[in-house]
Amino acid sequence: MTIVRALARPMLASSFILSGLDSLRHADRTARQLGPVLGRVSAALPIDASETTLARALAGAQVGAGVLLATGKFSRAAALLLTATAGLTTLVEYRSATTDTKEAKAHRRSQLAKNVGLLGGAMLACVDTAGRPGLVWRAERLLESSKKSTGRQLKAADKGVRSLAHDVTGQ
Repeated sequence: MTIVRALARPMLASSFILSGLDSLRHADRTARQLGPVLGRVSAALPIDASETTLARALAGAQVGAGVLLATGKFSRAAALLLTATAGLTTLVEYRSATTDTKEAKAHRRSQLAKNVGLLGGAMLACVDTAGRPGLVWRAERLLESSKKSTGRQLKAADKGVRSLAHDVTGQ
């Protein structure tokens, strides 16, 4: 791991971890903020889960994914989860922010810019392969190798069949 990754991942993750811990401490407030979204999710689940329970689960997932990103364990999957939670948080906070005064509007704009920046950082972490080939590259190379191998096997089989046919017919 490069020094940049060793520093950047915990720095990016810290904001998500702190936000998740705050959401856990104030789950009722979080449930009210996310009410429109969590209400639909709660209704779609096969189990009976309150909006507060879902808010705690979302906050716990954010803390867990933040810790995983900070430690470099399953960092791409963790970053994907953080991207989803950051997108949801950005949308909800922007829609529910007050715009009564100039200061409130400026604060709303500032929060939006901060959240969009965190969202961008999490998206970059999603695609960071840490210098190793990604799954798409590996799959493409495997497919190319399989095509070459299959082509060689077909040529060898064709040669064997032709040889056998030649021996049988005597031509």
